[in-house]
Amino acid sequence: QHHHQFLIESVGARLNATFWREKLKVSSFYSPDNVAGADGDIDPTEITFPGCSCLTSSCVVHLCSCLRHGENYNGLCLKPTEQEEYARPVFECNAMCQCGESCQNRVVQRGLQFRLEVFKTEKKGWGLRTLEFITKGRFVCEYAGEVLGFNEARRRIQAQTSKDSNYIIAVREHLHSGRILETFVDPTYIGNVGRFLNHSCEPNLFMVPVRVDSMVPKLALFAATDISAGEELSYDYSGRFHNLPITNREQKSLEEDNRLRKPCYCGSRTCASFLPWDSSLFSTPDACSGSSPELFSP
Repeated sequence: QHHHQFLIESVGARLNATFWREKLKVSSFYSPDNVAGADGDIDPTEITFPGCSCLTSSCVVHLCSCLRHGENYNGLCLKPTEQEEYARPVFECNAMCQCGESCQNRVVQRGLQFRLEVFKTEKKGWGLRTLEFITKGRFVCEYAGEVLGFNEARRRIQAQTSKDSNYIIAVREHLHSGRILETFVDPTYIGNVGRFLNHSCEPNLFMVPVRVDSMVPKLALFAATDISAGEELSYDYSGRFHNLPITNREQKSLEEDNRLRKPCYCGSRTCASFLPWDSSLFSTPDACSGSSPELFSP
C-alpha cells in the first residue's frame, strides 16, 4: 500500500519552505518556535525571567533558582510526578542563566531530537509518526504557532465554518491561588510539525507547558509510553490525559454538542466517537464544529 510520506524534520536540519508549502500542500509558513500573533498582544521571544547564578555545568535542585519547583528531568526524560494524573509547572534554565548549554535543565529549548515523518492516514488526513524508537518521558516535539490574545483567538474561532480544520489550542492552567493562566496557540498560518498530530482517546504523547525565557509557555509534548519506530504520534486534544478528569460542566457540554462535533477515527478501545470540544470557551454555535484542545494544570 502506497503512502504519501515526507521526512520533514531531523536533527540539525532546516526545512525548505517550498517543500513545506508545495509537497505537503500546507498554506502556512514553517517555524520551529512560537511567534507573536497577528494581534501583537504577546511576544513569546521576549526574555523576562532572571537567570540562575549557577556556575556549574549542570544545575542542582535546592541550589538553582530555576529548580525551585523541583527537578524537572532525569537525564533527558521528564521526571514523573507523584500524582501522574496532574501536570506540574516546568521551568527550564534560560538565556540569562550562568550555567552551561549542557545543563540537564535544558531539554525542550534544544528542539526536536527525533526523526519524524508526515504521512497520509486512511481516514484522518495528514498524520505524524516517528521513524525511530522513543523512550517514555522523552521530549518529542512542540506544538508551535502564533501566540494569540483571547480576543484574536475568539475572533478566529468564530470565523471558522464546519468545513474548516481547527488548529487553535487553548491551554488553561489552574493555579493554587485560584488564578487561571490562558495560552492560545494557532499554527494555522505559521507553525511546526505539531499541527499534524492527530487526536487519540488513548494517546502516546501528553502535553506540558514548559517555560524558558518568560511566562509564555512552550507547549511541549512528551512520550507517555515507549513508542516504536513507525508508530503514529497522537495526544488527547482535551488535555485530560495525564491531567484532570472530565468535569461535570464538560460532560454536560459534550452531551449537548454531540450532534455538532466531528467524529473521532482514532480506533482505540476507549474511543469516545467524537473529537473533544469545550464550547464554553467560545460562546458561538458555529464554534462547536471545531476540535479545540484544552489543558488543565494545577
